[in-house]
This record gives sequence, C-alpha cells and structure tokens, in this order.
Amino acid sequence: MAQSIPEIYGSLVFNDKIMREKLPKDMYKALKKTIENGTHLELDVANSVAVAMKEWALEHGATHYTHWFQPMTNFTAEKHDSFISPTGDGQVIMEFSGKELVKGEPDASSFPSGGLRATFEARGYTAWDPTSPAFIKDRTLYIPTAFCSYSGEALDKKTPLLRSMDTLNKEAVKILRLLGNTEVKHIDTTVGPEQEYFLVDKDLYNKRKDLIFCGRTLIGAPAPKGQEMEDHYFGTLKPRVSAYMHDLDEELWKLGIPAKTKHNEVAPAQHELAPVFDTTNVAVDHNQLTMEIMKKVAAKHNMVCLLHEKPFEGINGSGKHNNWSMSTDTGVNLLDPGKTPAENTQFLVFLVAVIKAVDDYADLLRISVASAGNDHRLGANEAPPAVVSIFLGDELTEVLKAIENDEFFVGHGAVQMDIGAKVLPHFVKDNTDRNRTSPFAFTGNKFEFRMLGSSSSVANPNIILNTAVAEVLSQFYGELKDVPADGMESAVHELLKKTIKEHKRIIFNGNGYTDEWIEEAEKRGLYNLVSTPDALPHFTDEKNEKLLTSHHIFTHAELHSRYEIKLENYVKTLHIEAGTMVEIIQKDLLPAVTTYMEKLAQTAALKKSVVPDISVSAEAALLTRLTELSETMVKDLERLKEDTAMAEYEVDKNLLKSAKLYQSVVLTDMEKVRVSADAAEALIPDSILPYPTYGKLLFSISD
Repeated sequence: MAQSIPEIYGSLVFNDKIMREKLPKDMYKALKKTIENGTHLELDVANSVAVAMKEWALEHGATHYTHWFQPMTNFTAEKHDSFISPTGDGQVIMEFSGKELVKGEPDASSFPSGGLRATFEARGYTAWDPTSPAFIKDRTLYIPTAFCSYSGEALDKKTPLLRSMDTLNKEAVKILRLLGNTEVKHIDTTVGPEQEYFLVDKDLYNKRKDLIFCGRTLIGAPAPKGQEMEDHYFGTLKPRVSAYMHDLDEELWKLGIPAKTKHNEVAPAQHELAPVFDTTNVAVDHNQLTMEIMKKVAAKHNMVCLLHEKPFEGINGSGKHNNWSMSTDTGVNLLDPGKTPAENTQFLVFLVAVIKAVDDYADLLRISVASAGNDHRLGANEAPPAVVSIFLGDELTEVLKAIENDEFFVGHGAVQMDIGAKVLPHFVKDNTDRNRTSPFAFTGNKFEFRMLGSSSSVANPNIILNTAVAEVLSQFYGELKDVPADGMESAVHELLKKTIKEHKRIIFNGNGYTDEWIEEAEKRGLYNLVSTPDALPHFTDEKNEKLLTSHHIFTHAELHSRYEIKLENYVKTLHIEAGTMVEIIQKDLLPAVTTYMEKLAQTAALKKSVVPDISVSAEAALLTRLTELSETMVKDLERLKEDTAMAEYEVDKNLLKSAKLYQSVVLTDMEKVRVSADAAEALIPDSILPYPTYGKLLFSISD
C-alpha cells in the first residue's frame, strides 16, 4: 500500500519528533537549548545525540555517515566514513561517538581558499550545525556542518551565514525593546527560494560538448519556434515532465524539504519549483539539496536538469527568487504591514531599515549574485536589470510620502475587482508587486530579491541582506536609545522621515527594462554594475569591508579570500568556455560544413555530367556562402585563441585585469565566432550536424 504524504514527509530526517522519541528528556532539553539559544553543546549531550542518531540511521539502512558542508564553490562536499569499528576477533560493532558527530577532519587542500591556507596547512575541520537537521540519503547519514581551515578561518558559506543571522537577531531584538516589545526573545530571518531549471533529453545532452563542459550552449541557431507564442508558461505538463516532478516532490518530501509549487516556465523545456518558507540556514541547506536531487531524479527519467543561468541563447534564462522576511519567536512577521500599515510603527521601522540597507549596500547585493553565467541573464527579458532598485507598490509608496511630508495618510482601502462575468466571485485587488522587472520587490509580507542566478547558492545574498539590515537597525538604535519613553513616538517619526528623504532614490515602481530608467538611475547615483568584473572590485571598498568585518561576518582575510575566489571562478569559467568553443568549431562544426560542401560539389558535378547545360546556381550559392562562413569562422577562431592566451597570461600577474580581458575581449570574440557558426549551422542538414539543434533540445521532451 502506498504511503501517504504525511507518512513520507520528513521520514529520512532526524527531526524534532525523532529527537524527542530517541533522546532522554534531559538530553533533549539540553539539545533544544543549544539550538534555540545558541549555547555551548556539552560532550555528554553530543554523545547521547550521536548514539540516538546512529541507531535511527541504522534502522533506516544507513551504513556510513558524512559531514556535509558547503565549500566556497556553488556545490556541497562530503567524505563518507562507515559506522564499523573492528573488535579484534574478526568482528565489527557499529559505533558513532559525540566527538565524531561534533567534529570531522577532511582534507582542505583542494578546495578554493583564496589564500586562507598554505599547502602545509591542508587540514580542515567540519563542525556540526545542530540548527539544521541531519538526514539520510543513499544509505548515508548526512550531518550538516560548518567548514574551517587549520588556522580557524571560515572556508564555507554556512559559517558567515550563521554569523549574519546572529547579528540581525541581536540588532532586531534591541530595536523591538525600544519600541516597547518585551515579549520577543529571538528573531529569525526566513527564506523561500524559488528554483527555475530546464529539462532536456539525456541522449541529446550527451552529444553536446558545450552542455557537458559548460552547462550552456555556446553555439546554436534559433529554432523556428521559441517562446514567442507564450504557450509554455503555466501550460499543461507533459507526461514525462509530470512524472519527473512527481518523483522529485516525493524525494524532496522524504528529506523534509517543503516543495510546494511546480509549473512550466516561459521558455520551452523550462520549469520552476517553489518551497514553503523556512529559517534561512535550513532554507539554504534545502536549496543545495534540491539542486542535487533535481539532477539525480532527472537521470532516472533519462533527462538532464540544467541549472545554468542561460543555457540557450534567445530565450529566457533561469533565476532564483529569494523571498526574505523576518519572524519573531512569538509568530509575528515583522514585514507584515497589517490592515493599516500607516499606523503600524513596528512594521514601518523595519520596512524603512530594509530600504536604507538596500540603498547603502546595493553594490554588495549585486556582488552577491555576480557570476559569469548570471551576467548573460541580468537585464534580459526575463530578469531584472543590473541596477538594484526597490518596488514597494502604490500604497506603501504613498504611506512613505505621507511620512516624509508630515501629511495624514488617506488610504484608498481594498479595491474590489469586478471582471464583468456575474457568475464569477468578486475578489480584492492585490496592491503589492507583480512587476517582474524589479530586482528587489515588496510582495505583501516579504521582499523578493530576484537577481539570483539559478545555480547560485542562496547563502551569499542572505549573508549580505542580513548584515546590511542589522547595520541599519544598529544605527537606528544608536539614534533612539537615549530618547525618553514619552518622546519615542515623535523621535521614531523624525527618524523615518529623515531616512525616507535620504534613501527614496532606491524606490522605483516602473519598468526596469527601459533605457529611460537606466538614465534616471544614473542621475539618482545608483550603481549599474553590468558585469562581474565591474562589480567585484567594490567588494573590498572601505564601507563594505567595514560592514562585514565590524559585525564579524568575515575577517579581513576571509573577505579578501572571497573576492579572489569569485574572480578566479569567473576567469576559469570563461577559459573553459573559450576552450570548449574552439574544440566544437574545429572538431565538430567545421568538418560538418566541409562534408556538406563536398556533397554539394558532388551533386553539382553529377548534375552537369548528366545535363551539361543544367543550372547549378543553388548549389553554387550555398557553396559560396558556406565557404565565406567557414573562412570567417577560422579567422575569428584564431583571434579567439590568441586573445584567450593573452587573458590567461595575466592570471598570475593581475587577476582583475585577466577577468576584464575575458569579459571585454574573449567574450566578444566568442560572440563573433558564434555569428558565423550559427549561420552555417542553419544551412546544414541535421543528418550531417554532429550535435542536436536547439529545436531538438528544447522540444525533445514531447511525450
């Protein structure tokens, strides 16, 4: 008999219910205290948890355990150890101690470090994160952990994320106390990351070197049909895709990942999955797992899940919407305006704090989503522009104007929608955002940061967002802490008024795609950091370094290591892409062009041999055009090779210069090569092409 969803959900997670069942009461209480209050975990508690965790894992068929961590790549890492311990008489027992639970010692030598460790300090340490539950996958007990170097620096994304959550919690509670809220003891940031992706047939994928090596197509003539009919968005799920989504949901639910929404996206073969909100740390772990499970389940259906930001030219790329809010331990969403936002002081303080934080640190938010892949996507017709701005909607914008001008806010109330058909119910119009051109939009009771690329870790933007908002709340506290209680209301009003005047430039409710907005943004003094090499140098600007080091999110060395790693990743990505393009053109496309030209020449000669006076103008025209394209391709390819070598030569001398050469020269060369390559491909029969076309890739999942 099939299991119900409640039976499946969380069945492979060492969650609170399992801990309560398996642990002695005193140990359970001690562990909960550690999780909720961040207190130190005693070894006797760790030993008790380890025994219970091992017994539960063995009951579910696990044979190994692993400390699962997130190095400074966009992937996760794991080293598996078995539970067996030899007894000396040729037998084994299954053991797992508190020390093994709390700390692991993987080799750190081959992970990106940005200079944080030397070769002779290769050892790294993993430390259990009890706030993110352990789980079982592939008969292994996975223990979420932080990862640090031999000398103690953070080598991962989890550690700074946890630091940022602690910082925001501390500053938010202080502000709430000033506002008279004495009940709240803890603030958690919550995140719900929507995940977009493509599905293509595995057999076709295996014939595309660019997809295999780069995750995106480097050449490809457009298919006769793309997304122009707008028929794929929210369209009927094809049976093969529906079966995949069903299996994906089940696998995610077993791991306690609250997959909620699934649908077709705009581009052919593109889809989306959205989960229910969770605390930021857990949401980040879940999103990393989601991307991994997406790929694994796709393989079972003879498909490949593509998570690159722009796998196909000319159609929508894939992003990730980071829905962010703040919730109290008393169950209140601090970004919920309630029915009368103009009278909700607590909401307005936190709303304005976010506005100021985004304006002050827009460059850091842009940097947090910067990658070679995302550069192709931002500013296209499915993604926000590289200029960071905030959409508030008409009502909240009017509320802030009223505060700024010391006016009484006259709300319009809920607007009833009457769509004409009497049989249909009336409903209230949503006055929050559906403006997809906005990078940072208020959506009812949360902010949605839409600049993330599909493959990126959601840890990066949330580290920046948490810390920036914490800094502003700290500034607010400094201005209000000495105000007497009877003057607090007036002081808060003046603080809000001043902050709105100083930071309203970041608010924009219009179309972010227009040239007029880009010009207006420049007049307002907003950043327009179009590419990763444009953005990254701002990472170490004085104000940004002060923010991240003063709140102890990064040390000076940790901050500069991330800058270097991001630059290295950009350079390596484009170097691989350039090399892959050279190989595809030289080994695949040009030989196919030559083969087709030979066939054309043979056909023309054969026709002439039978009917000497017959016209061969069609063959001659095709031969002439393909010859021109081949010669252009070869010439442009040689330039690409030379410029790639020039950019690579600078890597060890000046990494930023190398990145800028790859961005401004090598990418331009690749685009030139692509023009003639795509034109040639469009003239060659599919039977001669050595790789599948866009038409086949995008419409391969037809049943």
